[in-house]
Amino acid sequence: MNLPLHFGILGALEAGLIALVIGFVLYAIWLPFCRWCGLSLGHAIGWSALVALVIGAGYDAWNLFYTGFVSLESPLYARIALSRIHDPDMLGTRVVIEAAGALSGVGLGWLAFSRNGPGPAQKTDTHPSPNS
Repeated sequence: MNLPLHFGILGALEAGLIALVIGFVLYAIWLPFCRWCGLSLGHAIGWSALVALVIGAGYDAWNLFYTGFVSLESPLYARIALSRIHDPDMLGTRVVIEAAGALSGVGLGWLAFSRNGPGPAQKTDTHPSPNS
């Protein structure tokens, strides 16, 4: 995300909150689009979760993947690779918190936008009436 965030766990929590907002907004966008296209609620949840993960945690997840597979034999290459990462000490934690935030944002969006409004409780009669 490359924003000027704090370092350590506070920066990871800030990034997770940003990812949560991204997930919530994306669900709010995908839900009417999927309804307009005639797609199910699962499509709205799935696509918004996928896009929220890519936007919210994609940059840090790529850095985590890249530093795991690039050959860092020399200290110069390691220093160059780590200089592009905001907080390399908490990179794994930040990716996990961002992913959890993005998926939680989609879940909160589902709770906020997919509920049926409060209405009268429907009476379900399990015993048939004697006149029927």
